Amino acid sequence: MSRSGPPHARGAAAGRRLAVAVVHTAYRPRVLGAWRVPDTGPAILAVNHSHNVDGPVLMGTAPRPVHFLVKKEVFVGPVGAFLRGIGQVSVDRHGTDRRAVTTALAVLDAGGVLGIFPEGTRGGGDFARLRAGLAYFALRSQTPVVPVAVFGSNERRGRVIPALPPLRGRIDIVFGDPFTVGGGGRRTGAALDEATARLQERLTAHLKDARGLTGR
Repeated sequence: MSRSGPPHARGAAAGRRLAVAVVHTAYRPRVLGAWRVPDTGPAILAVNHSHNVDGPVLMGTAPRPVHFLVKKEVFVGPVGAFLRGIGQVSVDRHGTDRRAVTTALAVLDAGGVLGIFPEGTRGGGDFARLRAGLAYFALRSQTPVVPVAVFGSNERRGRVIPALPPLRGRIDIVFGDPFTVGGGGRRTGAALDEATARLQERLTAHLKDARGLTGR
């Protein structure tokens, strides 16, 4: 499999600065455990997903710039150009997207932070069903996975823009302890199944702990 280069780190850094300004102006984020994200080197943020703002909220609260895997349907016209410019990665969720895979691996090879919604799409945000993508990247790269829980983005609708959370509403972001899935780099079907089961156990446990910390 040929490798493509990673998105430009400067673009992701610029995207983070913009997200910090927007998120902290529009909402009241409460960030717990950000120190658990490794200061340097590759990392994967595995984030629960219940609202479209979860990605921007993470970009604006994570201690390092994040390259998220984002569904290709969003990469249209000026929006697509903007997302590419700030280092986000287009992915086809309906098949094996080799370009997205090689780009994501290049992010990790370059020591960057890859953001993944392991449920694959918005849902209950409870990690109840994980797709194999997270397990593949965790096994292939042996990169630490940091579980992240986001609460409050989908609890109420905003009065000004009903599709968004209420302005100045509180959103909690809780980072968990990083861990590796092991497996010695094996990427067989059995290894992926085992890694997915381990990931689901750890992510679900983090979600429970995060609810206890935040009372949500």
